[in-house]
Amino acid sequence: MRKVLVFQHVAHKILGTLNPTLKEHGLRIRYVNFERNPDEAPSLEKYHGLIVLGGHMGVYEAEIYKHIKIEMQLIEEALKKNIPILGICLGAQMLAHVLGADVRQSAKKEIGWYDLNLTDQGLNDPVLSHFQKTEKVFQLHGDTFEIPKSAIHLASSELFPGQAFRYGEKVYGLQCHLEVDQAMIHRWLDNKRNQHEIANSNGKFSVAQIRLETEQYISHSMDLSRQTFSRFIELFTLRERPILLGSDEGGKSSKHR
Repeated sequence: MRKVLVFQHVAHKILGTLNPTLKEHGLRIRYVNFERNPDEAPSLEKYHGLIVLGGHMGVYEAEIYKHIKIEMQLIEEALKKNIPILGICLGAQMLAHVLGADVRQSAKKEIGWYDLNLTDQGLNDPVLSHFQKTEKVFQLHGDTFEIPKSAIHLASSELFPGQAFRYGEKVYGLQCHLEVDQAMIHRWLDNKRNQHEIANSNGKFSVAQIRLETEQYISHSMDLSRQTFSRFIELFTLRERPILLGSDEGGKSSKHR
């Protein structure tokens, strides 16, 4: 049975719609919960794919959250093994960093439903080609990243050009949260950290508005997610072709840039 390793950083950010999709395709899932076990040092041995979920911490906080360094080392290893990798939100930021791109705090945030605008490459991408040019997607982040020079730019939003990219055939970074269902969004909105952030936004964000828009957009978002993740899982059938990469200090590979 094919197995996928999943890195989780906070209790309320889970696989969501990815969970049943992975299981329907016969993949066995192993969670590594770094919030619960911050010193855990997992191995990629015997795993056929890697999924890195979101979290409130930043790539630049690796001295505070020690597991970030461990995760980026394993992302580097997964890239060398040429297995499928999916990074979501923080996961996409880690992936971009490993690929040599700048990741930083932004002066603005996206919390709620926003337009995702696909590039021409995104509209023709094997995993995202079912998207329209513009789709409403859920966002919850204040960090941003540059698109790695070695990657293909797939999507942007008005505030954040770095929304989605592909590296090679099997590696995807998504800033947005396609994995959410309605219950997940409600749990996120009930989270004290998120409530504090919304309450201190000077009216820019509204829990009531997000709940209203969730009712409007969630059904189509879940249709998009099922198709997207089913197509991503198809990448597990592609033959593994280990590649040699040179590494420099800080966990970035010079050949990724």
